[in-house]
Amino acid sequence: MVSLWGSKNGDERQHEDDTADDGDTRQPSRQSREADERTRLLPPQRHEGYLDPDDPAVSPYNLFTVRAVRYVCVLFLIISFLWWVLLLVSIFVSPPMMHTRGSGFFDFSFTTLTVGNLLIGLLFFSIPSKPMEILSLIIAGFLLLDMIIILAVQRLRSEEGWIGIASVIWAAAMALYNVMSDRVVAWGKKEEEERLTGRQETRRTLREWCAVLTATVIMVVMVIITILLTATLILRSRDASLKPPGQRFFVDGDKYKLHLACVGEITYDDKGNRNPTVLVEAGELPFEDTMDDWIYNSYKNGTIDRYCYYDRPGFAWSDNAPSPHSAGMTSDALSEALAKAGEEGPWVLVSAGVGSIYSRIFSSRHVRDVNGLFLIDGLHEDLLHRIASPSRGFILWGRGIISPLGYDRLLGAIFKGRTREDRVYGKSAYQAGKFIKAKLQENLVANSLTKNEVSQARNIQTPETPLVVVSSGIEVRKDNEWERKQEALTKITDKLLSWDVVNKAPHRVWLTLEGRTILEKRLGELVRAK
Repeated sequence: MVSLWGSKNGDERQHEDDTADDGDTRQPSRQSREADERTRLLPPQRHEGYLDPDDPAVSPYNLFTVRAVRYVCVLFLIISFLWWVLLLVSIFVSPPMMHTRGSGFFDFSFTTLTVGNLLIGLLFFSIPSKPMEILSLIIAGFLLLDMIIILAVQRLRSEEGWIGIASVIWAAAMALYNVMSDRVVAWGKKEEEERLTGRQETRRTLREWCAVLTATVIMVVMVIITILLTATLILRSRDASLKPPGQRFFVDGDKYKLHLACVGEITYDDKGNRNPTVLVEAGELPFEDTMDDWIYNSYKNGTIDRYCYYDRPGFAWSDNAPSPHSAGMTSDALSEALAKAGEEGPWVLVSAGVGSIYSRIFSSRHVRDVNGLFLIDGLHEDLLHRIASPSRGFILWGRGIISPLGYDRLLGAIFKGRTREDRVYGKSAYQAGKFIKAKLQENLVANSLTKNEVSQARNIQTPETPLVVVSSGIEVRKDNEWERKQEALTKITDKLLSWDVVNKAPHRVWLTLEGRTILEKRLGELVRAK
């Protein structure tokens, strides 16, 4: 008699008893079939039951589809890691065809995000969860938006190049692959649980809950990082709409563009000779936010007739140059840009701070075209070790790695009202990845390639070139070595017109009224010197 509340197991036992009476003349049909992914792992029992849900045999890895997805994920991780290493190396040394006109930090960030995403997917591969799936979809969505922004904005597209575009597309594809693999594992887990335990398991162990929580927290952090990357790209696209005052010229075999601008008309003296044009080399920051005011005032006051300025690679509107990049390479790029613009000497070179190194190298390579040198609290080559220290380089590299997050630029735009001008060449320009990359390049070769180039320039420089040196009184008083090297700069030619130490002026001498007055006066004397 069948029990009113009979179970499935009871029915199976009754059926087995009936078949046993027939003398077991037939073999189970399963044994006649070839093994596949649904074949039972354990041999059939007389009292055929289900495994315990916690049995290690109950695993989605039993299915070939799940194992294949995991193997492909491992392959993608290896490819992404190799690409990550290549991008890391290219920050310091640009391999052939691997130079980007941008900083190179954005594609590195996208690849780092990809490696992290795949690594998290592998670590928690067998424990699929809805939060991970949703967060991966969010990451993929923002990465697809990043891809659209880069492709839609011409300046971003040219700066990031094929490397940046490939990196963001790969990052988006891997985020979507993570979503797909999570769903495949969830399907495989359900299939195996129903086959081996008789039902889908809905409970989780404490270990699994801890794994889900850990993965969710990490994925939330990655979502925040992705949102910051997207917000910074939006800021960059906004900044790209700011037009440069001059022109941008391809240099160094069309590898990058250099920004060059000139103000004023060409004039001639009574004998028909062309009057010199002042060529300005900025110091530690872009010209537009530092020296522009007093140079323009000198032009408006009639002290000078014409001046030109440019942005070094990575500054303001200029692209980043391939690595490594020395001061001599920058001087060669400037020479090429001037030639393409149709600009000719004679020149009076005005420079400040570290820009004096660049001006001296340029002067030694255009001896016949340079009518004078004007150094404003210039850096001596013996002090290049100050900007070449390993600790400074490591800090610059660290700042560059996190620069794509743009938290400082975003906060400045939201809470401090920073404008496009501030971010391109103004008070926030130092936060840009391009600027940081330029400073890192300067740091890497300052005490080697650049120092050799400026030492050679000192030997080549003609002694009859007129020279003016203006020094900061504050810097001279607080640093005896700086004072000695300022005096040494007055001897790089034999024709020193004047050496002024402006008493209360900082390193940027033009920030004080006395400093601006002296600078304009000495500049007029140098331009008129014969």
